[in-house]
Amino acid sequence: MAKDNRKMVEAITSMEEDFAQWYTDVVKKAELIDYSSVKGCMILKPAGYAIWENIQAELDRRFKATGVENVYMPLFIPESLLEKEKDHVAGFAPEVAWVTHGGMNRLQERLCVRPTSETLFCDFYKNLIQSYRDLPKVYNQWCSVVRWEKETRPFLRSREFLWQEGHTAHATREEAQERTIQMLNVYADFCEEVLAMPVIRGQKTEKEKFAGAKATYTIEALMHDGKALQSGTSHNFGDGFAQAFGIQYTDRDNKLQYVHQTSWGLSTRLIGAIIMAHGDNDGLVLPPRIAPVQAIVIPIRQQADGVLDKAREISEMLGRVCRTKLDESEKSPGWKFAEQEMRGIPVRIELGPKDIEAGKCVVVRRDTREKTEVSLANLSDEVVRILDTMQKEMFERARAHRDAHIYDAHNYEELQNIAINKPGFIRGMWCGSTECEEKIKEDLAVTSRCMPFHDKEQISDVCVCCGKPAHKLVYWGKAY
Repeated sequence: MAKDNRKMVEAITSMEEDFAQWYTDVVKKAELIDYSSVKGCMILKPAGYAIWENIQAELDRRFKATGVENVYMPLFIPESLLEKEKDHVAGFAPEVAWVTHGGMNRLQERLCVRPTSETLFCDFYKNLIQSYRDLPKVYNQWCSVVRWEKETRPFLRSREFLWQEGHTAHATREEAQERTIQMLNVYADFCEEVLAMPVIRGQKTEKEKFAGAKATYTIEALMHDGKALQSGTSHNFGDGFAQAFGIQYTDRDNKLQYVHQTSWGLSTRLIGAIIMAHGDNDGLVLPPRIAPVQAIVIPIRQQADGVLDKAREISEMLGRVCRTKLDESEKSPGWKFAEQEMRGIPVRIELGPKDIEAGKCVVVRRDTREKTEVSLANLSDEVVRILDTMQKEMFERARAHRDAHIYDAHNYEELQNIAINKPGFIRGMWCGSTECEEKIKEDLAVTSRCMPFHDKEQISDVCVCCGKPAHKLVYWGKAY
């Protein structure tokens, strides 16, 4: 990197030196967020919110292709409503924020600031659903939720964050289970195809499942530092919430039945995942399909006759095939290069007087720094090709990194050694005992991430903790 670029990145701690500080530095220097006067809450700046807008647009399209409709529920939940499902309220009680006054007057009943909206949807459904003809209900809402976290970190854990939460109601357990897995696969495909981030799909253990759910399913991604990040969850509620809230319908035989429900959610923590899965010591590296700006045109010696005019022409031309920006600020080219790298813009087009005279430009990939001389006549086609290649190669690199950091443990000694010395996922058999799960967490700070769908290999026939017979393969790991 040129000397005049260093000021842009000198404040970034090397990820090898301190990964946590590197992450915070990138979030701030790339101008994704700012800290607010409300402790634990973040301000999403334009660069950060633009990534969320792209996530939202792509996911919303995929949701609607499966029949999902968007709705919006109130921000507040009456305490009496929240307490109708005891397991659910117990799971969220430590994180709930309460409204106790309206103006100067104390409320007759406390209002919970929504941590999630199961109870609101249940209250809505009990009046909306009367007959089998009213089913299924396949709704989603885009909103913010509040969870009073003790320790916060930008995108990964904050007291208010943006997300979507789907809530569906079905006539049968089979339909509910099918929707639960369908939405998990929507999340997984989105992460792999758009975010270039490979995931493990599987079921949470009983201890780790969502409060009030019959079963919770998850996608787990591996970050560059070898820690897992839960990137999306889908829950099958069975008829537990329906019984608590009295959500019944008359079936085809004119008999009353309880509905079967699901819930599924994904949040702005995915932006943190993008940073930690793809970033480097110069800042963000955004996969092209999610990048708000996919190509930036940077004129060299822009004060020279015709350079800016040509750069504007090139920018307009590229704007027809990708999301393009022209940087015609008066900063030095070196500074602009460093800024582009910090913000993770996938492709940089360098264009100077000599390039224009020769009818070409230089195209630079953000991920590999590879430079290619490209004819201006072929630039649009070449940029599209480079963006597509970059998307695929970023996914393959992330998958190779993940696969290189999956280790097998056959007994507790191996599990302990790997947990201490080798960051990544650990595959180990489990007897199903909560005591073993809790011992592993307490001793090694390692949690069960999921019981995978697509990894049916039984690496041994005994539990990695207690040595008793075991038939469940579990991915274990340290996590955010």
